[in-house]
Amino acid sequence: MILHTLLDYETLRLIWWVLLGVLLIGFAATDGFDLGVATLLPFVGQTDVERRVVINTVGPVWEGNQVWLILGGGAIFAAWPPLYAVSFSGFYLAMFATLFALILRPVGFKYRSKRESATWRSGWDWALFVGGFVPSLIFGVAVGNVLQGVPFRLDDDLRIFYDGTFFGLLNPYALLCGLLSVAMLVMHGAAWLVMKTSGRVADRTRTFGTAAAFATFVLYALGGIALYFLVDGYAVTSGGDMAGPSNPLLKTAAVLPGAWFANYGAYPLLLIAPALGLLGAFLAFVGFGAKRPGVTFTGSFLSIFGIISSVGVSMFPFILPSSVDPRASLMVFDASSSHLTLFIMLVVTLIFLPLVLAYTAWVYKILWGKVEPSDITRKGGHAY
Repeated sequence: MILHTLLDYETLRLIWWVLLGVLLIGFAATDGFDLGVATLLPFVGQTDVERRVVINTVGPVWEGNQVWLILGGGAIFAAWPPLYAVSFSGFYLAMFATLFALILRPVGFKYRSKRESATWRSGWDWALFVGGFVPSLIFGVAVGNVLQGVPFRLDDDLRIFYDGTFFGLLNPYALLCGLLSVAMLVMHGAAWLVMKTSGRVADRTRTFGTAAAFATFVLYALGGIALYFLVDGYAVTSGGDMAGPSNPLLKTAAVLPGAWFANYGAYPLLLIAPALGLLGAFLAFVGFGAKRPGVTFTGSFLSIFGIISSVGVSMFPFILPSSVDPRASLMVFDASSSHLTLFIMLVVTLIFLPLVLAYTAWVYKILWGKVEPSDITRKGGHAY
């Protein structure tokens, strides 16, 4: 018996769909607070020492957190090559802007304190703000466009043609999702900061965090309402063999009002996902006001988990619908790599993912504790 037949093709596709969700949630829950902290930096730190305190709350861990983004991109490339091809080529300019902004982060960390000039340091502080705000916005805008359908098509030879433009991505619903993403990650960054700082920095952070948690709750609710009434979803009308070959053109699909909510009607238990998105934001809001950092961070994480999960649950089995030709829409079951490829990747993941998680947990344990101004001013203290 060939080893990879221990798991059937349909099961492997489902497992990788779940793993992709885990990687995206892992990125948002770890590197997400790095992005949120960078966005908050110019506002919660009023002096040079305070801003260095803020930077050093994420300085030791941001590089490890960014690994989740690399893992997510790698998983898309290996598990769903057509998804990688369409998204990374169609959103090329948006991806370039995101990468440029992300590059500002390590450069800003390394160069900010190289000179004593206040102008020099302030400039890098705003560069770090851009490095946090721009990716947060673009990631949300991308999700908003995916929910509406992306303008691509496939010919009979499965060659991909993208018919959209960069400015076409900046439509009202996508921008609403972008603002939700910014609010969510600022809330998460603030939840991290109140655990890692004290005094005036923590007090200012609570003010911004409370506003961000409230905005997350409201924008997520508005996004759901708009999705139901203004954005049509996608549904398979024929074909779509769950264990069939990876050829999107073997099915037919249609754009239908309310289709993104069909899974909740069929499986009401899935409503836990959007409920967590709202309840988590509310819990974070309460935690900021009550000065309970543990409650705040837990609520923020639950909100991220619920919001991202609800997108995947709503769209399943679609992963990238086409607004030009619904038949060309990519699904979990018709755009994946081969049976053998998915199995080998799963074996590798089961070996190395626990090691990554164990090492990450060890690093956080070793580096746990608040960052105080005295740590910054002390000779031989923090690096940034």
